[in-house]
Amino acid sequence: MKEGPDIALIGSLIGDPARANMLSALMGGQALTPTELAAHAGVTLQTASSHLAKLEAGGLVTQRKQGRHRYYALSEDEVGLMLESLMGFAASRGLTRHRPGPKDPALRKARVCYNHLAGDYGVRMLDSLINARQIEIAGDDLTLTEAGRERIEALGIDYAALKKSRRPICRSCLDWSERRSHLAGSLGEALLKLFLNEGWAKREKESRAIRFTDRGDKAFLDLFPL
Repeated sequence: MKEGPDIALIGSLIGDPARANMLSALMGGQALTPTELAAHAGVTLQTASSHLAKLEAGGLVTQRKQGRHRYYALSEDEVGLMLESLMGFAASRGLTRHRPGPKDPALRKARVCYNHLAGDYGVRMLDSLINARQIEIAGDDLTLTEAGRERIEALGIDYAALKKSRRPICRSCLDWSERRSHLAGSLGEALLKLFLNEGWAKREKESRAIRFTDRGDKAFLDLFPL
């Protein structure tokens, strides 16, 4: 009898094209209805419901009810990290599902990776924090330094709240387009919320792309120099 984690089960859940499209849609970080996910997957609502039941049983998605409506989201950060890594592996092998289009440059510059910033700007942000010794790296582990804590508190981010969270404050996530790490964890999420709340950037409709304004571009590049 073979022992150990059942990667075949996870592989079969992700490997179905309709389910892969649903999971990719949920990488935008927004909770979506079965009807919306059916449209992303290109299947009927009945078929989508069957797929979602399998994804939920496998621990990849979770649902919540609001009135008569049901909404689905990725179950936890680890699912988003796994999917981003798989996207990077597929991209490195030239396995793409569509031809490059107008949205590609925007997605490569800045996009949502579940709940944090990815793309060129996400990688730049982590590199800048490491270069300034505000984040230390040891193997796959990232640690916020004292200088880093002072920096994020100066930006208005509540460090005490981040520390109370069960999630890691800093986490590396392999970026599928840059093939390098960007910043995940509760700090990565807090920084993305900061950019959106300050009006530096906004989400593109029906896309994972994050569009920075001219003012936001300048502020971001000043804040995270290389």
